[in-house]
Amino acid sequence: MIELGAVTKVFRRQRVLDGLTLSIGAGDRIALIGANGAGKTTMIRCLLGEYVHDGSITVNGRRPRHDRHGVLGDIAFVPQMPPPLKMPVRDLMRFAAVTCGGRVGDMEEIAVRLGLDVGEVGPKPFHKLSGGQKQKILVAVALGRTSRVLILDEPTANLDPAARRVLFGLLAERLDHGMIISSHRLEEISGLVNRVVELDHGKVVLDDRVAESVDPGSMQTCTVTLDLPDPAFANAISEWGFAAGDGGVMWRGEVPGPDRIRFLGMITRYAGILKTFEMTAARHIDPSGADVKRTAAGANGEASP
Repeated sequence: MIELGAVTKVFRRQRVLDGLTLSIGAGDRIALIGANGAGKTTMIRCLLGEYVHDGSITVNGRRPRHDRHGVLGDIAFVPQMPPPLKMPVRDLMRFAAVTCGGRVGDMEEIAVRLGLDVGEVGPKPFHKLSGGQKQKILVAVALGRTSRVLILDEPTANLDPAARRVLFGLLAERLDHGMIISSHRLEEISGLVNRVVELDHGKVVLDDRVAESVDPGSMQTCTVTLDLPDPAFANAISEWGFAAGDGGVMWRGEVPGPDRIRFLGMITRYAGILKTFEMTAARHIDPSGADVKRTAAGANGEASP
């Protein structure tokens, strides 16, 4: 589907991509990782036809620099840095729907799922929004249009935990798409991808298939009990959408499968006040028709990611 052959890109005598060669198939969902300056964003920009480069790139047989309209018709993109667009949000959605395919209603529905009040932000210029609002709009536009490939450059940047949870669910609904997700947080997207590609100094230094051990669409129910109510813990866990009970001593909620490791990292910061902690995987139906329940973390704080 996507072929990069000996792609080299130089900025001001600095070789950012250095003979990068990579083949991406239709079923690949790639975690693109690497340190800052490794070439991840430059590679993506070359795929989108934004940069002149040496070497060759084809997307479904088309060359991005020569047929940008055809290539971009297949790709939905969420950039790392929001563009400085001055048009109102509703006009942006209408423009994207007309030029890229899709419906404004679908984009608005996704924005609402991400926690955005479309009625409030719709008339506002895009560049006047907060960082989180901009990111939600960009995600809504990308996922609300028709595409064959999703390319997301640090898609969780500026998103609160509740919005990240929704984003993972939205991506889990699109596992039939090819994906390239550039992220510094491999643990966040590990349940969505089936391949990890690491760049270093513009070259591929790791290209490995990974087991899809976590159901990307799963929701794991969690119950946390404290010795005593704690305001700091209440603020932290409320951001995950958890509800309090028993005077703020017991908290219940759901955590997306792909986000469970980051959630457990938050929980461990409050280990000194935990009384019990239980995380149970979502119910699954096995081939015999039985209702199966898997335990992901046990009582008394014996967590197992």
